[in-house]
Amino acid sequence: MLLLSRLAPFAQGGNRLCFVHPDDPLRCVKVRRPDFPLAALRKKKKFPKNLKPLSSFDDNLEEHRVMRMLDKHVGPELYQHLSHCYGFEETDLGRGLASELIRDASGRISYSLKQYLWEFGPTDSFEKTLGEFCAFWTRHAIPSRDLLLHNIVAQRDANGEVSRLVVIDGLGSPGFWPYRWLPDSARRARAARKTVDLRARMQRYLDEIHSGKIPGKLGRLLHDGTGGAVT
Repeated sequence: MLLLSRLAPFAQGGNRLCFVHPDDPLRCVKVRRPDFPLAALRKKKKFPKNLKPLSSFDDNLEEHRVMRMLDKHVGPELYQHLSHCYGFEETDLGRGLASELIRDASGRISYSLKQYLWEFGPTDSFEKTLGEFCAFWTRHAIPSRDLLLHNIVAQRDANGEVSRLVVIDGLGSPGFWPYRWLPDSARRARAARKTVDLRARMQRYLDEIHSGKIPGKLGRLLHDGTGGAVT
């Protein structure tokens, strides 16, 4: 059993806490936040989504299911823009999902897109990588909820340039009907809309930054995974 309760998470999402794997610095372990039980999540949904089984609200189960499906149908190219999923491990905070931990060439945990844009803005290397990411997302019709800035990380190379964008959360179909029931054309169209919405979401965020608004803590690293605190 992995002992996580005495460790500090490096990130906190809406429903999960993320820890550096105690035995492997290139992996992370995602566990459910104890303050967000599945029953409460379902209760917040409107009809017909509130008719779904409790298991459908478990992000770990959904991510594992979707990643297994995508690995089978897309193959190795998948991991250019999604983190590897290694399956479940028992922890003292409940069952956790082990995943690839995206790190920069420096060894530090990569910033979320939200934090990267706050720190550096839309650099040339970022714009190029964003175009590659959007083309990939549409071509493979990746099933996802909204592409949120704190669910995508910007991995940087030894020169500090963005080398790739990687989705680390938010996979799966947000609708009532299973994504696999849709025809291929509808899947690609839905994936393309997600990328258009992502660009619009980025622009709104940049406009907020330029207006002087300070981003919230969601999507900001709690520590860099190298032993030092992020300031």
